[in-house]
Amino acid sequence: MVKGACECGAITYEMGAELGPVTACHCSQCRKISGHFTAATPAPIEAVAIKGEVRWYRSSQRAQRGFCPTCGSYLFWEEFDGLLYLMAGAFEAPTGLQMDGHIYYGDKGDYYEVRDGLPRYQTGRKSQVIKD
Repeated sequence: MVKGACECGAITYEMGAELGPVTACHCSQCRKISGHFTAATPAPIEAVAIKGEVRWYRSSQRAQRGFCPTCGSYLFWEEFDGLLYLMAGAFEAPTGLQMDGHIYYGDKGDYYEVRDGLPRYQTGRKSQVIKD
């Protein structure tokens, strides 16, 4: 069972389901909300048991982001597709997870490059892969 929490511990959560791979998102919303890019993994929303009061921010017509109202930790992303995308940095170690790629790499900040050999998609996973 994978467990996670915000920085102050006011929100904790655990999953009884197997998690998917971690994906890095470089879109401008993720960069602004986190200060860099984000790394998240999907889980069926019904498999995530959350304790504590999550504050939700509707960041677009198709998604919302969940935060701790006390410490401000960004914990969740939801697209109303039955999945909750969990920020990988909030998990307790060990997770056993692996990163599988980068999405919205075409929107990344101009101050860094990623050279880990994983696919870098221009936008979403069905878009063009960026080659060196």
